[in-house]
Amino acid sequence: MEAFFTYWETIPSAHRILFLMGGMIFFWLLEGYYPLFNFQFNRTRHAGVNLVFLGTTLVLNLIFGLVTIWFCSLAVSNEFGLLQWISMPGWMQIFIGLLFMDLFGQYIPHWMMHKVKFMWKFHMVHHSDTKVDVTTGTRHHPGEWLFRETSTIIGILVIGTPVWLYFLYRGCAALFTHFNHANIRVPRWLDYPISLIFVSPNMHKAHHHFERPLTDTNYGNIFSVWDRLFGTFRYVDPAGLKYGLDVLDDRTDEDLTYQFRIPFDKKIKTDY
Repeated sequence: MEAFFTYWETIPSAHRILFLMGGMIFFWLLEGYYPLFNFQFNRTRHAGVNLVFLGTTLVLNLIFGLVTIWFCSLAVSNEFGLLQWISMPGWMQIFIGLLFMDLFGQYIPHWMMHKVKFMWKFHMVHHSDTKVDVTTGTRHHPGEWLFRETSTIIGILVIGTPVWLYFLYRGCAALFTHFNHANIRVPRWLDYPISLIFVSPNMHKAHHHFERPLTDTNYGNIFSVWDRLFGTFRYVDPAGLKYGLDVLDDRTDEDLTYQFRIPFDKKIKTDY
């Protein structure tokens, strides 16, 4: 187990990129053979638009990521947080750590971005995609990064997250993001059992429906337990879903200039 911890604490940058891009490429190829929806669109252009947002996220992580790592070191060196106070075997540290990092790194900021008007304006960019596929998981306005990373840092201090756990969480979060957003056809007999513990593709697709109340459900990324616990879990047949937002013109979903200014355009309605 120590070797496992050491690997994730010192994981090479090339391996981190492999988790991010390798999973995306795998599911992007898989979508071509087992699509959930047969969208009539230019997949390469669509991916290019979404990868621009991925680029802004990577730049922000490169510039400010060391701050998050510093908080991990601070928590461990000061023996602060749940994992530092309670002795537990390595496998339990992994499970408890990932479970609560998913709460603070995903569920809480995601829920808040759906409930707080000015935060929702940034998150609208993610929901504006009318052709949800694996690249949609990377489609986040740079302003959204601040909300998510602030909540993640709070989680690091509450949990007492060591560096190895933070990088493990980021790797798992990336793979589940690709898995959940991928435009792949997963039969209910397989998808629903997955959703009992983890966030499954069909479960997350409901979150991308174009109108409420489905839009305000299924906030988790790795585990479905938080949605089930807080009453935000919904499971519907994805065949009846429509992607995008009812307050936006579908034709603007690949207009980068329009997308970047959504949070600052007072003419755009928010349903609040």
